[in-house]
Amino acid sequence: MLLTTLCYLERDGRYLMMHRTKKKHDINKDKWVGVGGKFEDKESPEDCLLRETREETGLILTDYAFRGIVTFVTDRYETEFMHLYSAYDWEGSIGDCDEGELEWLDKDKVFDLNIWEGDKIFFWLMQHGAPFFSLKLVYTGDRLDAYALDGVYVRRQRPDQDMFGEFVQSREI
Repeated sequence: MLLTTLCYLERDGRYLMMHRTKKKHDINKDKWVGVGGKFEDKESPEDCLLRETREETGLILTDYAFRGIVTFVTDRYETEFMHLYSAYDWEGSIGDCDEGELEWLDKDKVFDLNIWEGDKIFFWLMQHGAPFFSLKLVYTGDRLDAYALDGVYVRRQRPDQDMFGEFVQSREI
């Protein structure tokens, strides 16, 4: 089981996003993600969050919130428990990142980027002020086949099914 953190720095209606373009064998190659990475030995989630953010951006977080746990299950990789954070304040200035290009992007544009389909679900939850959540995302290859929000499962029924669209529709009822 892989333990990771992922953080979205927020300012003025925008997220700091990383376009993952620099590593050759990267599960997130060419995708847009937040900053974060794998736990090191003896680290807490907050230790990992602070270290990874400093390493990838040069920033020192001073105000952040633990938003949820996202469990990724795939047919290609080890199961991952991702600790999801939002950050609202920091010290320092953004430096070069050796994993991709960092860019401030409007929150409403994130859904149009090259991101994992399941990421759209947790972005929606974050943007709508959802309380702490547990989200399980089950992939076959790059296709989201099921998700569970706080233990309630939804499984793909058709190959052309819009899992995210149906998720949003179910929240608006």
